[in-house]
Amino acid sequence: MRRRISFIAAILLCATAVLAGCGTKDANSVVKDLDQTVNKMESYHGSGTMTLHTGQQPLEYQVDVSYQKPQYYRIELTNAKKDISQIVLRNDEGVFVLTPRLNKVFRFQSDWPANQGQVYLYQTLVSSILLDNSRQFTVDKDNYVFDVMANYQNGSLARQKIWLNKADYAPSKVEVSDTNASVMVEVKFNTFEFGSKLDKSVFDTQRNMESSTGNQPTMAHPEEDGSNTDIENDAALTPDGVVEQNSGDKQPKDTQDDSAHTKPDDEADGAKAEDDGASGGPSSPDEKADDTLAPAENAGTQAGGQTFTAMEPSYLPEGVSEKDQQEIVFGGNPGFMIRYTGDYDYTLIETQPHDQSVSLMKGEMVDLGFTLGQMSGDEQKTLTWTYNGIEFRITSATLPDIEMVKVAQSVQGEMSK
Repeated sequence: MRRRISFIAAILLCATAVLAGCGTKDANSVVKDLDQTVNKMESYHGSGTMTLHTGQQPLEYQVDVSYQKPQYYRIELTNAKKDISQIVLRNDEGVFVLTPRLNKVFRFQSDWPANQGQVYLYQTLVSSILLDNSRQFTVDKDNYVFDVMANYQNGSLARQKIWLNKADYAPSKVEVSDTNASVMVEVKFNTFEFGSKLDKSVFDTQRNMESSTGNQPTMAHPEEDGSNTDIENDAALTPDGVVEQNSGDKQPKDTQDDSAHTKPDDEADGAKAEDDGASGGPSSPDEKADDTLAPAENAGTQAGGQTFTAMEPSYLPEGVSEKDQQEIVFGGNPGFMIRYTGDYDYTLIETQPHDQSVSLMKGEMVDLGFTLGQMSGDEQKTLTWTYNGIEFRITSATLPDIEMVKVAQSVQGEMSK
């Protein structure tokens, strides 16, 4: 009798263990499945909401992301309240950042996203799980939850929690926190589908600009077709080494060369402007040698009476204070310049540019969360990005990259005068 009771108890114990484990996997099993999922993955499409808590007020963006094997990507970030939209593409021609509102296209020579991931890319999320051997694993209702190290360009982001649907490992939510465990970035996916049937036109640069603006920008690839000389003659070279084609006025080549490396904060940071082969030395904002950078009384008003509204950063690095500010004309566009001095010296220039066609960016992509910026230069660096129809440039020889990113992320509010 005692043996029978022991036998029955053993059976019940085994049955309980089987039932308890049914539908639930341990961390190692899930990690192995994730590795196989990524390797076999042909395509996906997802959409959701990304909320940034990096500024004074949370910023909310709609995110739409598409991927097609082997290396086609399309990401669209939209903030309807501020009329902000930006598209990032990777296709056979390279990596592009599109700002449809400005009819503007930046082309990068980049390995993105292999060299830097994004919080809304499935490959980035899975990679962070696979690489972190100290990963933490829990189960939350219908999701497996991983707590792992964050591996993003922004060094202030330390950890992230990733919620994956039990059924197919699709992401449902991501929270990225700083070193104080404060959530800085949150992504909630409304939909995410593997094996989506995506037409190749989804990743076509021209098609995306046409569908977003109704205009057709002229695509130029100077490094491929040997037309670099013509582009230099017809386009203005900005201080950060970007070849920008404007759809309007052309400047004489002599003027371009003289202004190619204008250093707006020469008094502030005391650094020597870089020479990439263009002649002419740095000039101060008060030297009206050309219209690349010049003070202007009516710089805040464009043709047609449209008013340019300057914005200011809410973040200042420790030991830094504002030196001065003035309205300017930069590259023929109305703008505003603020100079900062102290432990670090840097200049912030804001302009509302005319429509442009295509630019070849010499630099690297920088993830600002709400948009992608472009970092260029060596000793003197310039971070360029667009926000709310305004183009921003931070230039400095002393400000560290991480501080430059923090300043850029904090430029969200209108300037109080």
